[in-house]
Amino acid sequence: MIREDDPQFRITPIQQMASACSGALITSLFMTPLDVVKIRLQAQQKALLSNKCYLYCNGLMEHLCPCGETAWIPRRVHFHGTFDAFYKIAKLEGVPALWSGLSPTLVLALPCTVVYFVSYEQLRFKTKTLYNKWTDTVHQPMWIPLFAGATARTIAVTTFSPLELIRTKMQSKKLTYSEITTALRQVIKYEGYRGLFRGLGSTLLRDVPFSGIYWTTFETTKRIFNKPDSEKNSFLFNFFCGSVAGSIAAFITLPFDVVKTHQQIELGEKEIYTDGKIQQRASNMQNIVKNIYSNHGFKGLFTGLLPRIFKVAPACAIMIATFEYGKQFFQKYNTQKYKESLQRHQEIVIIGNHKNNDYS
Repeated sequence: MIREDDPQFRITPIQQMASACSGALITSLFMTPLDVVKIRLQAQQKALLSNKCYLYCNGLMEHLCPCGETAWIPRRVHFHGTFDAFYKIAKLEGVPALWSGLSPTLVLALPCTVVYFVSYEQLRFKTKTLYNKWTDTVHQPMWIPLFAGATARTIAVTTFSPLELIRTKMQSKKLTYSEITTALRQVIKYEGYRGLFRGLGSTLLRDVPFSGIYWTTFETTKRIFNKPDSEKNSFLFNFFCGSVAGSIAAFITLPFDVVKTHQQIELGEKEIYTDGKIQQRASNMQNIVKNIYSNHGFKGLFTGLLPRIFKVAPACAIMIATFEYGKQFFQKYNTQKYKESLQRHQEIVIIGNHKNNDYS
């Protein structure tokens, strides 16, 4: 039986990249509407929490937005839930609005997924190799995927944090690319380039534990069912394990997702005080959590749970099932190439022996 981590048949980083890209592309195309609805619901909650006047700069003009509705801004559309948000966004803004931010999502998802999955595979393999060498064993303890997943996610999230900031803003409000450019310039003007990493702390608090919980739960689920190797490597079984692991990890880390969204949709906003001075909004995670809890209670930290679960569970399932399927495909390809190479080598040796016998 061929072992997955056998160096002779192990897939290359380029093959790992190809396996990850297909899942990322499919996930981005089909799951973006659910992400749009989730962020709209969380953005609506943030608007309800605002108890001071502020100036919103969207790139075309400045809208004075005091508490409540005024003639300065169009009447806000209130969403009463996930399905109501789907209906109102499609009816009032058009169906394509459900895919707002798809371009930066694709730009973000493909390279970020490649960095994440390739880093995970390389870290997991190298850590397992060192562990097996030190302990003289061949098994993989549970802390290895937890460590590799958390570290790989830290690398990917930090690298692509500015793109995540743009994607979140485009989905929380319907903005053009010129408006996004203006907002980014304002962030750099008031906060410097570190402002492009707004929300990175809460994103790391959400994604790093998510990744560790996800990979640990995924491997645990596979062990609990204790399927034969042929069934463990099937697309449907990996799809099931991925959806279970993704749902559990998404539920546990949802409060961090809520805080992250509240921080990042402040992109381009400035606060107006009673003395007329304008100052950039400075919210930290602790204050955001206190405001959400005081206005909505503990359940406020789990706003958007249904669309997040509906997105994360199938997204994780598609990603891991496609990635594992791609790994198996390339592993079989590498195995076949190895056998063909070995067969050619044996044929060359046989021919060489025949020639030596003829000369003798």
